[in-house]
Amino acid sequence: MMPLMTTRGLSRHFGGLRAVDNVDFALMPGEIRAVIGPNGAGKTTFVSLVCGRIEPSSGMIVFDGSDITNLPAHKRVRLGIAYTFQITSIFANLSAYENVALPVQRTLTDGRSKGHVHAGVMEALDRVGLADRATLPAGQLAYGHQRLLEVAMGLALRPRLLVLDEPTQGLADSEIENFIELVREIARDATVLIIEHNMPVVMELADRITVFDAGQVLAEGTPEAIRANTAVQRAYLGASDG
Repeated sequence: MMPLMTTRGLSRHFGGLRAVDNVDFALMPGEIRAVIGPNGAGKTTFVSLVCGRIEPSSGMIVFDGSDITNLPAHKRVRLGIAYTFQITSIFANLSAYENVALPVQRTLTDGRSKGHVHAGVMEALDRVGLADRATLPAGQLAYGHQRLLEVAMGLALRPRLLVLDEPTQGLADSEIENFIELVREIARDATVLIIEHNMPVVMELADRITVFDAGQVLAEGTPEAIRANTAVQRAYLGASDG
């Protein structure tokens, strides 16, 4: 099986800071991959490069066999790369329904009816458990529910690769359990790349884990291998991230 997405020698420098430094990375179709690492490790910069939010200093990004290194973010969305922060910045004065309707409409380019939009919106809201809050202004949702609304907006694009940055932040324990099941369901149809600080969630959910440190890949492997890796323990496990 060929990787869905790879990076080769991917780097991003901010002056003298090597935020991402010569990273080779491969993501397989249908995989749930977690990215972890200490504060300032380069995780968010890395996924921002993948999604096209920032440009690399050097290196290459390949998605489904095509070089997308210089492709703008909105064209990557059309290829099937959805990133929660890039898609959203939720519109606080619009309802949850209206927030999700915006990305749904982007997927309906063939003039299909309002009924198709409604069905797409309610499906996405239902999957994240917010169907009963569809009419509420997004700004009135609890913070954890705003995070889930962002996920719904990503799902509404029917992505092939869904990138989630800190999705469980602000969720109650019961909501986290539902979120874990949701990601497993998403992975039946899509590949998931997740930055997550909740280590029990990472260990339960991820097929493989990539550990970043100082802009480079420190380690990569199964949750069991990462848990047993002494270099990872020194660099991150038990520490906080940002």
